[in-house]
Amino acid sequence: MIYDIRQTTSYAYESAVSRAHHLLHLVPVARDRQSVASASLDIDPVPARRREATDFFDNRTTVVEIEESHQTLTVKLEARIAVEGTAAIDMAQTPAWESVRAATYACADVGPSSPVHFIYPSRQVPLDPDIRDYARESFAPGRPVLAGADELMRRIKRDFTYQPGSTTVTTTPSMAFTLRRGVCQDFAHIMISGLRGLGLPAAYVSGYLRTVPRAGAAGLAGADAMHAWVMVWCGESAGGSVGAGWWGLDPTNALVASEDHVVLAIGRDYADVAPVNGVVLASGQQRVSTAVAVIPVEG
Repeated sequence: MIYDIRQTTSYAYESAVSRAHHLLHLVPVARDRQSVASASLDIDPVPARRREATDFFDNRTTVVEIEESHQTLTVKLEARIAVEGTAAIDMAQTPAWESVRAATYACADVGPSSPVHFIYPSRQVPLDPDIRDYARESFAPGRPVLAGADELMRRIKRDFTYQPGSTTVTTTPSMAFTLRRGVCQDFAHIMISGLRGLGLPAAYVSGYLRTVPRAGAAGLAGADAMHAWVMVWCGESAGGSVGAGWWGLDPTNALVASEDHVVLAIGRDYADVAPVNGVVLASGQQRVSTAVAVIPVEG
């Protein structure tokens, strides 16, 4: 599936900003099952300095410095991206979750895609014992890892209410778990905390959902904004089991991430991949608005 993606993020400041320094995670890159035909990022005011780079997890970053006084900041992304569907897999044939846990702790690989980076607490995902116990209900002894993770994803969809405005980007997984409501970021953080609490590697994915529903299908929650989901490590092939590697699961919609999901950035939690981060020299509050369209290209 080929998509034209348009995202506009606007900041309105209560007082003039004399200087700003921002780190952006807003340019998609080619990944497994995903290719980027074009991508451009327009920033207003025009930065005095701009530098493109790649972070540890192979995400594209843009560092900008703005030195002119401004009361608004607008960042626009335009991209064309092709996404392939996920191949079918028998979840019951994936390795037992205990063997995946043991193999992860024994892993010597420290490269960007290694599971070892995604089993410990991170800045926005502590290991909450209550969330761990909730996740454990899906992982009976010997259960195939992807089957357990899929059930956990579906339980989160069932047990939690998607309610924009009920939380903020600083809401902890523990707070959202207690509220039993939140948005995609909260659902992803809760699932990650539960999986890591059991010793299973889980990564945070930021990206987009197809805006226009498929014929006869209901619209996806989070399709009109940036979205977040989870990647769980399901091990390598061993014995009679089929290792699935990294597998995307969307607890907001109870879906396996496939051609309706466009990956923007991958990290340990939201803090690693925040779309716009940085420092401004100003006083007062700021207002943020984001508009997203992910439109299938016909033909």
